[in-house]
Amino acid sequence: MTPSTPEAPDTGASADPVEFPIARSCPFSPPDAYAPMRERGTPTKVAVPGGKEAWLVTGFKDVRAALSHPASSSDARHPAFPALGDGEQAVAAELRPFIRMDPPDHTRVRRMLVGEFTVKRVREMRTAIEEICREQVEYLLSRPMPADLVGDYANRVSTTVICRLLGVPMEDLEFFRRITSISGARTSTAEEVGAALADLFGLIDRLIDEKAQSPGDDLISRLVNGPLERGEITRHSLLSQIGITLNAGHETSRNMIPLAALDLLDNPDQLDLLREDPSLWPGAVDELLRHLSVADVITLRVATEDIPLEGATIPAGDGYIALLAAANHDPEAFPEPGGLDIARSQRNHVAFGYGVHQCVGQNLGRLEIEVALRVLFEKVPTLRPAVPVGDLPLRSSSAIFGLEEVPVSW
Repeated sequence: MTPSTPEAPDTGASADPVEFPIARSCPFSPPDAYAPMRERGTPTKVAVPGGKEAWLVTGFKDVRAALSHPASSSDARHPAFPALGDGEQAVAAELRPFIRMDPPDHTRVRRMLVGEFTVKRVREMRTAIEEICREQVEYLLSRPMPADLVGDYANRVSTTVICRLLGVPMEDLEFFRRITSISGARTSTAEEVGAALADLFGLIDRLIDEKAQSPGDDLISRLVNGPLERGEITRHSLLSQIGITLNAGHETSRNMIPLAALDLLDNPDQLDLLREDPSLWPGAVDELLRHLSVADVITLRVATEDIPLEGATIPAGDGYIALLAAANHDPEAFPEPGGLDIARSQRNHVAFGYGVHQCVGQNLGRLEIEVALRVLFEKVPTLRPAVPVGDLPLRSSSAIFGLEEVPVSW
């Protein structure tokens, strides 16, 4: 039987699309509305900021099918691209970061980056990441209680790791932390975000010139003295690709580290298992990634042809969003998905996306989160939230979910 075109859900008095994004009520769980949407078995029509409509794909099998189909387009220049932030589509269409490209352009740029994030290359970074985490734990402990686990630890760890990988000098770290905090904060105005991004690109532009004259053992140096020098990428495109790598490498870890720490404190039996057997940490990180799914709505797509799913078809020309948190909490794929179980054997979650756009930096992300959490709990065994988790200020950009701050004591 040919799958049908999805119908808008019955929302009571009217069939108006559901407003999206939908807020989480708990930092450890997807929005409550995702479960009934998934149970209906067909995509749900939603209204996204800016007046467009799009489809939400929620089931685990459907999300993987929708993200791996050849007609799944990430190109932000498409009129139906379901952007979630003010000006997001215009910026992405102008800058063309590789996550908003389709093959063959996406393939060409991704190939320039993927060698930096292999398992072997990332494994060689472990010692350096451990040193960074130990330094930042000492900084956290030097702060008056309650300290902020986001600003005083997670942000400093994630910023230092990605800047060291790219070759951003240490003297620029505080500058980078400031501009990324502004660009990622829910309270920032469009003007403030624009100014922060302009400062970021000014920094990268200066580094390109410096690395051309005096290259180092870092990603920017290799891109400048390789693909850029050979004419395989323009300077404008290189600025964009470095910018998205900096931002993505910083944002996901910055939000995962404090959320995962709180999740483990909220599940002390799981934390006890890790303290008894540290070899469980790699599997625990994958379970935390699944459970929290902070990059829930980064998978914005357009169907360039009809995309068949199990119970329906996404029509050609329509925008859609494959919800990673909804897929990662599908009970058909993950029994009792609301619980945190570090002994789960599955590593087939979609926290890093799926298909050709699956996160290029996932190996680094896993290692960074693992080391940051392990060092934190080893050095601060009495860590505890200073306020109830339900009172913490939730933070949501157009792509990444997290917390504004996490006051902690010990």
